[in-house]
Amino acid sequence: MNPFVHPFFDPKSCTYTYVVVDPLSRQCAIIDPVLDYDAEQGCTASNSADALLEFVHSNRLHLAWILETHIHADHVSAASYLREKAPGAKAGISQGISQVCAHLGRKPANVAAGHTEQFDALLVDGQDLVLGNLRGKAMATPGHTPACMTYLFGDCAFVGDTLFMPDYGTARCDFPGGNADQLYQSIQRIFSLPQATQLYMCHDYAPGGRAYRYCTTVGEEQRSNIHVNGAVTKSEFVQWREERDATLAPPKLMATALQHNLAQ
Repeated sequence: MNPFVHPFFDPKSCTYTYVVVDPLSRQCAIIDPVLDYDAEQGCTASNSADALLEFVHSNRLHLAWILETHIHADHVSAASYLREKAPGAKAGISQGISQVCAHLGRKPANVAAGHTEQFDALLVDGQDLVLGNLRGKAMATPGHTPACMTYLFGDCAFVGDTLFMPDYGTARCDFPGGNADQLYQSIQRIFSLPQATQLYMCHDYAPGGRAYRYCTTVGEEQRSNIHVNGAVTKSEFVQWREERDATLAPPKLMATALQHNLAQ
């Protein structure tokens, strides 16, 4: 069984949030929600998150999961806000969050118990995710960060920042705990999925002025991704990625986003 997938786009951070719906039970998950942030005023707003809640309410859905594909460094997450507004919904992220915290000199509480103050579930590779009649799975795909997780529901995979659309390539690996070798291996793991698997992006930046896109397939990425198509070897990718990352400035909201997203 495949889910219904409803994308929401935040133009400020070029982030896609998804409402993933089991068509039989009407249970749903929200993946990578955004909390609006005004950098000049230093304040947040909940317009984007409230639009998600209105969608859930108006379509008579039951929010079961709020899932983060990783700890974001370019936008403020609305996971905590949604968790407060939807009692019973569980917030989940990869257990690799503990490694991110270690690289930042922080230690989240209750990691050994399988949760932290802001996350109800620290998910492990291969862990089942129940969404009504849908049986999903968490697949660890570290590299961009140690806490990167791809979520599989039916023929849909939500890949976070591991991959972008083929004409934009792959994620940077210079964030706390990032590793280009791991990223390459994670991408190959995604490429091992069936060719028709739909891959849903966390971001798109519309290179060349094309229309924004949020979905591609395993086959299209394998053939056309400008960084990891079949003509690029692992050593070539790692060398290029590390050299490229050394030239990149940090995201403008990195300090704010990490502070909020690790302690919301």
